[in-house]
Amino acid sequence: MRERGTGRESREGSLLPRARKRLGQHFLVDRTVLERIADALGPNANDVVVEIGPGRGALTDLLSRRARRVIAIEIDRDLVPYLRDRYRDAGNVEVIERDVLDVDLGAVAGPEFLLAGNVPYYITTPILFHALEPPRPARAVYLVQREVAERIAAPPGSRTYGALSVNVQGVARAELVGRVPAGAFRPPPSVESAIVRLTPRPDPVVEQSLEPDFRALVQDAFGLRRKQMRRVVRTVAHLGVDAADQVLAAASIDPECRPETLSPGDFARLLHAISGRGS
Repeated sequence: MRERGTGRESREGSLLPRARKRLGQHFLVDRTVLERIADALGPNANDVVVEIGPGRGALTDLLSRRARRVIAIEIDRDLVPYLRDRYRDAGNVEVIERDVLDVDLGAVAGPEFLLAGNVPYYITTPILFHALEPPRPARAVYLVQREVAERIAAPPGSRTYGALSVNVQGVARAELVGRVPAGAFRPPPSVESAIVRLTPRPDPVVEQSLEPDFRALVQDAFGLRRKQMRRVVRTVAHLGVDAADQVLAAASIDPECRPETLSPGDFARLLHAISGRGS
C-alpha cells in the first residue's frame, strides 16, 4: 500500500515494488480511505495490531503512529525487504514473511490484538475464517470486494444472505463501514471494494468445539437453498420425513421455510437438535 502524493512515492517512483497479479495485489493509495480504515479499527497506544498484506506500507504508517506495536504479515518476497528497510528505524513495527494462513495469530500477537488488512479477493474467505479462530481479534477491519462485504453483513431473508453471512455472524458482529471505488487503488481492480468491521460476539451461537460442525451444516444447507427445510434436513442428516419434522420442531423451525430465512441462532438450534437425535 502507498499513500497518494507523498514525497517518498514521487521521489522513488518506479523503484517501488510493483503489484504482482498472481497475488491479487492492488495497493490502496487514497489517504482518506486509509484514514477511514485506521479510524474504524481504532487502535490506541496500548494495542497490538496485526496487519495482513501491508503492501508498500501506507496503512502501516498510520497504524504504527497509533498503536504500541504493529505486526505486518507479508507473503510477497519482493515487498518484505522493502518494508524491513522502510521500518528499520521504527521500534514498533515487525515484518513477518509468511502466508497469513500459516501463521498462528495468537502466537505472534498474544491473546489480545486488533487486525486489519487489504485482503486479496481470491482468498478472502479462508483469511476471514482463519482470523476468526480463537483467540479472535478484539476488532478486525478488512478491505474486501464490495459484494463479499455485503454478503458478510447481510440480514436473514435478504438477497445476499448466505452461508458466509451465517458463519461470520454466528461468532461476530459485522458492520459495513463504507464503499471504496476502484480508483482508490493502484492498479485499480475491476470491481468496487468496501470496508467491513467484525467484532467478536460475547455470545457466539455455538461453543467453540462445535464451530466446525456448525459451518459444515450451514454450507450443506445453503447448497440446497431453494429447498424447504424439511428436505434440507432429510438430505443433510439422512432422515425420513417424520424424523426430520421432529428435529425441526425441536429447533422451532418451520419445515416449509428455506435456509436463507434462518438466523445464525436458528442454525445453532438445528445443529443441537440433529446432534441430540444422533446421540
